[in-house]
Amino acid sequence: MTQAPGSAGTIRRAVGTVAAALAATTLLGGCGPKSEPAAEPRTSPKEALLDAVPDGTEGPFRFSGKDSSSAVTGRVDPESKAFEINAAMPPDEDGITTKTSFLLIGDDIWMKAKFTGHPGLPKFPDKWMKLDRAKLTGDAVPAYDGADQGNAGPLIDAATSVEEQGPGRYVGLIDVSSGNAAKVLEDGEAAALGEAAKQVPFTAAVGPDGHLTSLTLKIPAAGKRKAYEYVVMYADYGSTPKITAPTGGATTKAPAMAYEMLNS
Repeated sequence: MTQAPGSAGTIRRAVGTVAAALAATTLLGGCGPKSEPAAEPRTSPKEALLDAVPDGTEGPFRFSGKDSSSAVTGRVDPESKAFEINAAMPPDEDGITTKTSFLLIGDDIWMKAKFTGHPGLPKFPDKWMKLDRAKLTGDAVPAYDGADQGNAGPLIDAATSVEEQGPGRYVGLIDVSSGNAAKVLEDGEAAALGEAAKQVPFTAAVGPDGHLTSLTLKIPAAGKRKAYEYVVMYADYGSTPKITAPTGGATTKAPAMAYEMLNS
């Protein structure tokens, strides 16, 4: 890694930007129990929608999502307990743009990171950097905790009304004021929404194969935070390539600066 003289301040800002990017990955990180398969076929719209949430039996698939401050894309391979997630953060107050990627297969994990928009920022190889878990502290990296990386299950489970408006098309209201549904949002956001948190409108779509393809919550404005859409999309069930470990020139050992940023 090369570092411009006198760039300690910009590196500290980059560390903060990485922390924000890591926080963005919680958009597609589980926050609570997923819905268990029903013993008998479900008949209500809510139960049918819950049955469509990925549970790990669908094979590899792709996902994407966005919230008020970030966008993510990636793949999930439940059989291998693996996923790839790519997060893009818009420029922060210092004009720093961050792109981070994580690849996790079982206990093995790799990372990519790229900073632009300011002189003196850390520069990393454009390769998958293999991380040593023994050098990581706390929740420095995302973890695999189920196929439903977009938390569709906990959100739908908190729905207070669900209506099927046509084949595979659903609308309703979700109470995000407490429980696992509240944990999907950023810290303190559910409380800031007040009574509006109990009636957040949503739409959802289920494909002809019976699998969930999208869930969109229309989060209202609260305080200085503008209204936004929380979106999760799942696609290409069973046809997405399995996730495999990078090899050869596609990977390298993570430098010390990578751990400094992740552990900050």
